[in-house]
Amino acid sequence: MILTSKTFRVALIAASVALMGATGASASTWAQRHPRRAEVNHRLANQNHRINRELREGEITRGQARGLHREDRFVRREERFMASQHHGHITRAEQRALNQQENGISRQIGQ
Repeated sequence: MILTSKTFRVALIAASVALMGATGASASTWAQRHPRRAEVNHRLANQNHRINRELREGEITRGQARGLHREDRFVRREERFMASQHHGHITRAEQRALNQQENGISRQIGQ
């Protein structure tokens, strides 16, 4: 995989979040239906369907689809980590950061 500035930025954000959360206590309960988490996870599911549709229609290659799915999994893991730091929910700032990452992935679908 070629390391682009966008990929580097995403990795840098993830590392920053990991370092900030290293001292926090993990949540024992997960509010998976929290509105901000639900919105982020709905977008991830929608992008998953878009990637699969574009692959089926021949708009992207199998390798491109694999890379996009990998980036989506990274965002999902990051969302779960953020939620574990805040007793099952994510903050507005974290939601904005996740949305920015999803926007970047979304722009790559079907190019």
